[in-house]
Order: sequence, then C-alpha cells, then structure tokens
Amino acid sequence: METQEELEIGIGNIESEQQTLKPAKVKIVKVEIVDVQKAKGKKAQLEVKHPDKEETIKLSSVAYLDGKQIVNRGLWFNKDKEGNIQKGSALAIFLNKLDVKNLKELEGKEVETDLDGKYLCFKAY
Repeated sequence: METQEELEIGIGNIESEQQTLKPAKVKIVKVEIVDVQKAKGKKAQLEVKHPDKEETIKLSSVAYLDGKQIVNRGLWFNKDKEGNIQKGSALAIFLNKLDVKNLKELEGKEVETDLDGKYLCFKAY
C-alpha cells in the first residue's frame, strides 16, 4: 500500500544538499579495473584522497586536450591486439601525462583535478 501512496507525493522546494568538491590536487591511493555492465566494458577506477574530504572518493574520467579542445572521457580499459592499453585512448593519454608505464605505477601519485559539470575528473592538460 505504501507504494500507491508514493504516487501522490509532489515536488519539494528544498535544494539538494549534495556537495560538489572543488578542484584540487589529489593523491591516488588505490587503482582497480571494474566491470561496467551497462557499457559491457572495463574501466579504470582510481580511489583518491581529496584535501577537503575525510573519506576517499573514486574517479574514472579525465579531461585532456584533443587538438585545441578540452574533452572529457572515461578511463576505459581497452587493449590493442597485442594485449597492451590502446594507444591514443584516454587512459593511455592519462598514463603518458603522469609519465607512468602502467596503472599500478599510479598509486601514490598526486594529480590535479578539474570540474566537468558538477563532477570531478583528472586534469591532464
């Protein structure tokens, strides 16, 4: 019966209390590859320590220059035919920017972040 009563609830007047973190330098504390069921693919997800928050947060996108334009892409884990991270992918660009050879070497690195709308992403430009 509860579900039926919910059909009559109206729209509220209170703004969302979700706080957007400001762009800052974050420290990567953990790196993992996660399955994204909707996209049927794998993505690199990096757990970082933000200076304005007690708990760690997870980021999985990067802003970088594509020609003269800043683009934001997910850190999709795509491999080439030799089994390496696909050259030219957002993940490869991010790794090159931080001068590391693989995802494991990201742990402990400090990286600038940027805002993509309301969400933080890594800054690689």
